[in-house]
Amino acid sequence: MNVRPLGEKILIKRVEAEGKTAGGILLPDTAKEKPREGKIVALGDGRLLKSGERAKFQVAKGDRVLFSSYGGTEVKIDGEEYLLMSEDDILAVID
Repeated sequence: MNVRPLGEKILIKRVEAEGKTAGGILLPDTAKEKPREGKIVALGDGRLLKSGERAKFQVAKGDRVLFSSYGGTEVKIDGEEYLLMSEDDILAVID
């Protein structure tokens, strides 16, 4: 895959949804909630500032992040599903 997001966009691969509840009940795919956690696959160049320079990202490629439920746009690349979103939609980095 050779995708480079533009501007302040970030490409994220969601982590797999948990297939079992805390009580041990197996969930079918239709009952699973989409995870709000993922791994950053690619970054754009950064937001363009009024000075003409690019702002640095607070996240880096490979970071595991939490993002808002309805943030981003779902895209399919080479049969894999990804999210393309702005840095503003990312809530936290998981260390």
